[in-house]
Amino acid sequence: MKLKLTAVRSFKSAALLACLTVAAPSAFAQAFDVVRLFGAAPGEDGRSVGLTFVSAAEYQGSRDRRNMILPSLMYQWANGWFAGTGNGIGYNFSKDPALDVGLRLTVDLGRKEDRSSALTGMGDIDIKPTYGGFLNYSINREFTLTSSLRYGSGNSSNGMVIDVGAAYSTQLAPSWRTGLGVSTSYVNAAYMQDYFGVTPGQSLTSGYAAYSPGAGFRDVRASASLTYFLNPRTVVTGALSGNALQGDAKDSPLTQKTTFLSGVVQVSYAF
Repeated sequence: MKLKLTAVRSFKSAALLACLTVAAPSAFAQAFDVVRLFGAAPGEDGRSVGLTFVSAAEYQGSRDRRNMILPSLMYQWANGWFAGTGNGIGYNFSKDPALDVGLRLTVDLGRKEDRSSALTGMGDIDIKPTYGGFLNYSINREFTLTSSLRYGSGNSSNGMVIDVGAAYSTQLAPSWRTGLGVSTSYVNAAYMQDYFGVTPGQSLTSGYAAYSPGAGFRDVRASASLTYFLNPRTVVTGALSGNALQGDAKDSPLTQKTTFLSGVVQVSYAF
């Protein structure tokens, strides 16, 4: 019975994996945008470990790609606390299996100047702790709405990101499940300036014209995933995500490419 409940919860997590958000360095800018709390049977602790292969842009707007293999760790306590590489550290106040609502601490992974020749003279964006809240609602077993707010990113520690999305997942066969996801990110002016702006000082050292973007939608994303359950505890997921920059992010002098694809393959084991 315990394995059956774990499998049901794992199927539900596949819907959120359609949003294509796993923990990764800033080359994968959607890290932490969705909280996934479906690894445990109701009233029990849940744990999973795994490996994730990520192929994404060097930074949002870059024409170059970066490939990484990263660990994936998640722990969920029955009392509502959770911690992990994709979720951060937080607390879920809801006892309703269809609703997740809570607070959490995450991290903005910044950006290194030496990541790309296009960033020469722009300086580093430091790693910063971010904090905020999340709200997910599962309308049914197949359709989930997601949202989160994170604040504290960028060298000013005033950057804010609001993420909203929807994921649809359906069973193809006893061991196969597919998913589709759409999402978008709205950021404030401080975030936009750090990641897409060029200050007068940076203009002198980089050669780019000074650029002062304002708050707005950073990007929109659409994704598709395919999940295979080797057994009730071991899951393999592959996903592709198309990302399109919007507004002032799209018009930034740092943006070399306004649309790009990201790919993920993840193997995880629940215990």
